[in-house]
Amino acid sequence: MNTVSPVSPAAVGPRRAAALALAALLVTSLASGCGSDGGGNGDAGGKAPGSSQGATESPGGDSGGSEGSTAPGADDSSAAPSAPGSTAPGTKPAAPGGTTAPRKVRVAAYFMHGEKVSPAPRTVTAPATAAGAVRALLAGPNAYERQHDRTTAIPSGTKLNSIALKNGVATVDLSGRFDDGGGSLSMQARLAQVVFTATRFSSVKQVSFELDGKPVKVFGGEGIVLNGPVGRAYFEDLSPVVLVESPMIGETIHSPVRVWGTANTFEATLRLKLKDSAGKTVANPYVTATSGTGTRGTYDVTVPYKTTHPGAGLLIAYYDSPEDGRPAGVDTIPLNVGR
Repeated sequence: MNTVSPVSPAAVGPRRAAALALAALLVTSLASGCGSDGGGNGDAGGKAPGSSQGATESPGGDSGGSEGSTAPGADDSSAAPSAPGSTAPGTKPAAPGGTTAPRKVRVAAYFMHGEKVSPAPRTVTAPATAAGAVRALLAGPNAYERQHDRTTAIPSGTKLNSIALKNGVATVDLSGRFDDGGGSLSMQARLAQVVFTATRFSSVKQVSFELDGKPVKVFGGEGIVLNGPVGRAYFEDLSPVVLVESPMIGETIHSPVRVWGTANTFEATLRLKLKDSAGKTVANPYVTATSGTGTRGTYDVTVPYKTTHPGAGLLIAYYDSPEDGRPAGVDTIPLNVGR
């Protein structure tokens, strides 16, 4: 910034000297108000009085506008910018190299437990979650699941070519290996595994099959007719009487545990027995589905329990036989039972 040299009062008249003195005083005052960085911005950064730099903090020290916290009904995209060092609402932290980390989604692959379908947990990368779930299904059960009698009727080497979703129907195109070998039960089971895995997603109601791009009307040498898209009801005989959709085999649970699924039992009643690692029954509630006795209904309950023996446990789903009161339609789900 330019400055003005002082002028001696003796060199000018009294009035001229007073004017020059006043001008020098004004210039000096302006110079003292300028920042030293040359940008015209002082430490305050050009903010209004009382404002502070960066994000403010809410009581308790939490940053107002922390990850995922938006006002009720607000869209994440309209949220204010996050504080330095945090991620924008609804996004994942950046991976090394500055890219956004892929979002992982929990899905289910349906294998066979005896002659009935049974879900197993898998983690896939969004957004191709349905395709990821089917590919996980084609890979087969893992060692833990095989140890607990989970199998697959899908021939090894079957590949997924594509999945296309339209109006609630997922067209699943598989390689020709999918219809190789097996009897009637095997053919029905492999179809059911794909249908249950795909329809786990609420946007998928039915599945239409293709083999290497060609629509399937009659499947396999057993002649299973597929005149149109099929849903879960088409494979009712391969669904457990009490199907537990969650929790799934191998998962860790804590009290209270949410259990949900579907059932087709006498008078829509069923039982959910939970055993801890000592074999002790820690819960065994009666549950009522939305329908039964020939029609499949849904159930969704929260079950509290107490255990002093956490570890490998078992959830047993069944209903009491109306003939002799004994457990019927029994299905078992191995779990890690926590407190």
